[in-house]
Amino acid sequence: MAAVSVCMIVKNEEAVLARCLASVRDLVEELVVVDTGSTDATLEIAAKWADRVAEFPWRDDFAAARNFAFNLGTMDYLMWLDADDVLEPEDRERFRVLKASLEPEEADVIFMPYRMGLDEADRPALVYDRERLVRRSLGLRWQGAVHECIAPEGKVIRWDAAVTHRKLGHGDPDRNLRIYEKLLSEGKALSPREQFYCARELLAHGRDQEAADRLESFLAEGRGWLENNLQACLDLSACLERLGRREDSLTALLRALRYAPPRPELCCALGLWFFRREDWNTASYWYRQALSCPAGEQGFSDPDCRGYIPLLQLCVCAYRLGDADLSASYNRRAQELKPESAACQRNQAFFSGLEKNSMEMDG
Repeated sequence: MAAVSVCMIVKNEEAVLARCLASVRDLVEELVVVDTGSTDATLEIAAKWADRVAEFPWRDDFAAARNFAFNLGTMDYLMWLDADDVLEPEDRERFRVLKASLEPEEADVIFMPYRMGLDEADRPALVYDRERLVRRSLGLRWQGAVHECIAPEGKVIRWDAAVTHRKLGHGDPDRNLRIYEKLLSEGKALSPREQFYCARELLAHGRDQEAADRLESFLAEGRGWLENNLQACLDLSACLERLGRREDSLTALLRALRYAPPRPELCCALGLWFFRREDWNTASYWYRQALSCPAGEQGFSDPDCRGYIPLLQLCVCAYRLGDADLSASYNRRAQELKPESAACQRNQAFFSGLEKNSMEMDG
């Protein structure tokens, strides 16, 4: 059985670090924690749990810090976690079983699902696969000052043991964009991946024209990963819609079809484009497609786009097209997925009122 080192970088994580380490301590052979400048009790907590604690001066470069941590790991495989990540009980068991059968040189890179943006019922808003373990002897290292990654090489496998991101608070929302702007001010040419994520940071900050320009440049260069290309089309469409360039917004969505067959996220975006223009038939078509088309295997995946969102939108479309019974059935299906949904509850109250009025009229 292969041995695993968990290698982490942390800063001011006293609220979550013990929770993270407790979820993996008995699953791995080594815990390495590298602190990048904490002013709270993070170092003291790390010392209670970790096999090795070190410090690394922060220099606005996540890859540099993660590589420093990886250099301290000594086991067959190096695994990374953030301090607000955990392995939930069911995923701990999956991890235990999978690791028990893993040989020291069986795989070079192991991907695992990453669950993020949990709602009040612990449902993730986003699920995607991340490179999670790498074979130490291969020497793979992190790239990118922010939104860092390891470019996979060799034999890549996937485990179904997920890591769940349970973030407390909001952190520094300007940090990532600040790092990108510093790199650009220093004359650094951004890699395709960095250009993509820089555009996403601009989009998150409402700088739509700058985001659109950078996304256009990213797509035009044609050097991005498939999953980033697909997401860039969705992001570019959102930028252009907000800029009032509505036809260009549709063109950006259709551009995604150059890269792969439609996935639920694209179908929902196309449905919304026609929904906003009250083209209920065409919107219905795309929302029905979202319910039936396969999700991507590794890219950004919004579970709501495979059920709740298209069903809720189809409820409106069907009603606008004059079929109240079908509309109500769509709402019931959406409510089965999210019983606490305020939108579904309002719709249900509306349909109950319709039924009562109809009974009174019939009487």
